[in-house]
Amino acid sequence: MAKKDGPGLFSPLHDFKRDASYEGEEEKPSEKAADEKKPRKRKTESVKLTKAKKKKKECFVAQEKQDTAEDKGVEKPKKRRKKKNITDALAASEPKPGCAADLQELLRDHYADKLSIIELEELQLPDSCFLARNDLSHSLSSYLKEICPKWAKVQKNHAIKRSVVLLIICSSALRTIELIKQLTAFKGEGKVLKLFAKHIKVEEQMKLLAKGVAHIGVGTPGRIKALIEKDGLTLDALKYVVLDWNWRDQKLRRMVDIPEVKVDMLKLLETRIIMGCRAGTIKLGLF
Repeated sequence: MAKKDGPGLFSPLHDFKRDASYEGEEEKPSEKAADEKKPRKRKTESVKLTKAKKKKKECFVAQEKQDTAEDKGVEKPKKRRKKKNITDALAASEPKPGCAADLQELLRDHYADKLSIIELEELQLPDSCFLARNDLSHSLSSYLKEICPKWAKVQKNHAIKRSVVLLIICSSALRTIELIKQLTAFKGEGKVLKLFAKHIKVEEQMKLLAKGVAHIGVGTPGRIKALIEKDGLTLDALKYVVLDWNWRDQKLRRMVDIPEVKVDMLKLLETRIIMGCRAGTIKLGLF
């Protein structure tokens, strides 16, 4: 008969069973840790999926809104283009010297809807009324010497008060002062008057004109027109009218590009200067 193994005796089979059960007990915690980690990964994956679904829904809703807006015919807001001002337009264009045709066109366009056909014809001037134009190479003195070569004789023969022989029309008081400085080489013994509104009253200028003989008048069209209307300045001795046509200010505007100055100039020409030109007593020049 086989002997039974007692509890105190060495039994290989017993030790094998014990070792197997011990190893099983050691493997259990690691299995639990792995089981604990698995749900966390699933949670993060589910969060990512929900976020991706939300983004897809938002994109889908935005696309639906865009499609419905296009279906309804709603136009997308257009980008506003920056409007070009007169300074940009003039800066891009090359400066061209003014000519008689430019003045004729300006008169015709301005009075087209204000005067009758017969009155418009009376404003048109023959080419014989115009002096040589400035080709942008002249200074004021050199230009005046060209159009009035016998100035010394003309100024000596002038003796009429409240009238000038030469009238220079420009856009502003500052430009008037600049032009008077440029007259030094031309005027000789002739007397020059400033005819602008800044800091000088009309009455003061009327007194100066009546006090002595002046040969040259330089000023703005608004003030010159006011002096003529008040009989402070007459056109009895006037022979030359020069328009400061080609000069441009800091904004690259000519005299005819400034609306208020242009209107005053055209009204001044319309009063009696054009009549004198048609009669042959006054000549027009564009400087």
